Amino acid sequence: METSRFETFIDAIIAIIMTVLVLKIPQPTEPTLMGLWSLKTMYIAYFISFLVLFNIWYNNHNLFQLIDTIDNKVVWINGVMTFIISLLPYFTIWLANNVYSIPAETMFGVIFIATNITYNLGVWAVYKSNPYNKELQESSYNSRQVFIPFIVLILGFVLTYTVFIPGIYAACMISVILWIIIARINRGGGCGN
Repeated sequence: METSRFETFIDAIIAIIMTVLVLKIPQPTEPTLMGLWSLKTMYIAYFISFLVLFNIWYNNHNLFQLIDTIDNKVVWINGVMTFIISLLPYFTIWLANNVYSIPAETMFGVIFIATNITYNLGVWAVYKSNPYNKELQESSYNSRQVFIPFIVLILGFVLTYTVFIPGIYAACMISVILWIIIARINRGGGCGN
């Protein structure tokens, strides 16, 4: 499959998910700064989820600049990832409304772990399906670095289930920031994770 058609499809889905995500944020109950402040957990949860979606879009854009075709494995892995990220608005709002709920924290974290795994599997599949693409193979994709955000997410689960219920919420924020930093480091060779 040509990547331009695939990219357009993924871009459209991410744009729709971002739109749904922002539409889920309620208006403040009163038109004051205190009214806005009362929705701070909504804004933080939205920001975290937005960063994940933007990071996927941006890194896919950079990755697909290096290749012209993809195989069915890449399409299916990205299809699974697309299904997972389509659940982000639902679980983002659930968490934002219930920051001190272990089930809400857990599901938010599970969505992030599943997104992280499927995204990195998709990148790995692109590399494997293009072994003769010199520009792609010269890029500095470091498969060990992709585990850093994943480890932070696991630590968030440990925190949530032991001493700090919003541990997953905090770990997701740290994890997505690390994901962006690692992608930026890797992009020196042409692409990120």
